Amino acid sequence: MILATLAGTACGNRDEANNSRLALMKTTNPDPVHTVDSNSKVSEQEVKEDIASFKEIYDVAVIKGKKDVLVAYKVRHLQRFRMKAIEKKVTTRLEKKYPDANFTVSSDYKIFLEATRLRDGLKKGTYTGNEAEKRLQKIIKLQKEKT
Repeated sequence: MILATLAGTACGNRDEANNSRLALMKTTNPDPVHTVDSNSKVSEQEVKEDIASFKEIYDVAVIKGKKDVLVAYKVRHLQRFRMKAIEKKVTTRLEKKYPDANFTVSSDYKIFLEATRLRDGLKKGTYTGNEAEKRLQKIIKLQKEKT
């Protein structure tokens, strides 16, 4: 019993770098980040809270770039049949609340994973602001290719 408890607690002490590895299996609840400073009045924390308020969504990653804001989220399992409707609902709310912002919205797990990796890279200092902005644009391009 003692060994099982010790093994369980040792495995439970994971750092933020492992969040990107586990992003598809569990709720990671990543903090919203921005790549470079911009003149946009959109608060990435407000966007995250708005999207997280949907009952169909359980995990949200928000990355704010110079001109674009990437919103990647995970849909609850039983709601996956309604993904198009949920995406439309999310997009409509964001465009209504922030009409001047350019949003890229995705429920794709790969986009969520890439957003989490970018966030981890920014937190660790792996990316500079401009490198992170280029990476964000690649993720947005990847999302637009899929649609």
